[in-house]
Amino acid sequence: MEQPPKAPEGTAADLIRAGLHLFGQKGFAATSTREIAASAGTNVASIAYHFGGKDGLRQACGAEVVRQIGAVLGAIDAPAAKSADAAAAQLELMLRTMVRFLVTPGDADSLIPFMLREVTEDGPILDAVYSAMFEPMHRRFCALWSAATGQEADSARTRLTVFSLIGQVLYFRIGRPIVSRRMNWSSPGRAEADEVAELLVANLRSILERERLT
Repeated sequence: MEQPPKAPEGTAADLIRAGLHLFGQKGFAATSTREIAASAGTNVASIAYHFGGKDGLRQACGAEVVRQIGAVLGAIDAPAAKSADAAAAQLELMLRTMVRFLVTPGDADSLIPFMLREVTEDGPILDAVYSAMFEPMHRRFCALWSAATGQEADSARTRLTVFSLIGQVLYFRIGRPIVSRRMNWSSPGRAEADEVAELLVANLRSILERERLT
């Protein structure tokens, strides 16, 4: 079994945290190495020492996105589902786990803005993260969807349906300030995330019922 990548430590970890925050907030081009070093509490030369420069730090930030999200989803890894009900249960578990990770304030708060910026700018990190995380994760969902419904795993309908399920979760993260204001949540925690998860799981069950082949 392939060992999961190790978490960065020390100054390298501080620089990656600073890079994720500043690149996500300001964009890669508008962020200076001096700002990154100051935010990390170190000197500018440490960026070149650990990553070879600003571009290398950007790559390391992308790798950290893959590592953290991979760790979350990897924690619920399970053998291939042997029945439609087992596949549906795995889909529900993955959905609940994603909601808790993305909606509750925590590590995702720096990862999501960074990736949204990369997606918007169609930056060089997007291809790497797509290959290492987005595509495999989407294929995994599609395989479970196929097992749960009997639909072809790689059909256009399955791929789009899976995107719609993931998109619901992402909205509650990207639109968290709007949702929190409308719901009168001062700061969404585990209870609020579970409330969102229950609603999205109910949506999942309805779509599964509609899409299952007889």
